[in-house]
Amino acid sequence: MKRIVVLAAVVGWSLFYSDLAFSQSSRELSELKREIEALKVGQAAIQKDLTEIKNFILQRAPVPPPEAQPVVSIDGGAIKGDKTAKVTLVEFTDYQCPFCSRHFRDTMPQIDNDYVKTGKIRYVLREFPLEAIHPLAFKAAEAASCSGEQGKYWEMHDRLFANQNALAAEQLAGHAEAVGLDAGKFKTCLESGKYAAKVRKDLTDAQKAGVTGTPTFFIGLTDSKGSEIKAMRKIVGAQNYAAFKDAIESLLAAQ
Repeated sequence: MKRIVVLAAVVGWSLFYSDLAFSQSSRELSELKREIEALKVGQAAIQKDLTEIKNFILQRAPVPPPEAQPVVSIDGGAIKGDKTAKVTLVEFTDYQCPFCSRHFRDTMPQIDNDYVKTGKIRYVLREFPLEAIHPLAFKAAEAASCSGEQGKYWEMHDRLFANQNALAAEQLAGHAEAVGLDAGKFKTCLESGKYAAKVRKDLTDAQKAGVTGTPTFFIGLTDSKGSEIKAMRKIVGAQNYAAFKDAIESLLAAQ
């Protein structure tokens, strides 16, 4: 009987310490979870601060002196917005470039709504197909110009970026049909290479302005009588809307 009592006591103490250990383990686990959540919050805050610092640096880049401002040709570019707007935004793009697609999808709609459609800026698009890494981009650029012949440049532009994985030459006719073009006229234009020289000129003008990648943007004051602008700001890559807003607003305020 005595042995049974002792055994029961041992079992009781074992259960007590097991419960105590389990309770302590649960508390430690809960505390560890809280610490992990706190670290996640702290990491998110640090990332937010770094992003804000990056954007501040991008947005507050000083305007270069006149002698350092590149002259950018807009000759032959597709134009949206008021041609007499005080500020001109020039984009050099590549239809096969994923960063150009990101800009088209994430940033350009807001620029279009806030500045182009309101008449505050003139937007000019020129081609810069990076043939070495994007072999389909050059013909896609020609397709956009052929569409422009039928008054559908921007429709084709939007269509090509929305279908960036379908830019092979044999697929361009399908895009032409989708935007309502005369298929025969489009085919004749594209197969003749009618706008190849125009795309080559865009490339040459871009290189003169110092463009090395896409998308690249130049922002300057509009010269309503000329076919060039002096670029007072240059933005490279798929930057966020704030970078463009700051650059545009600073030039509008200077007028």
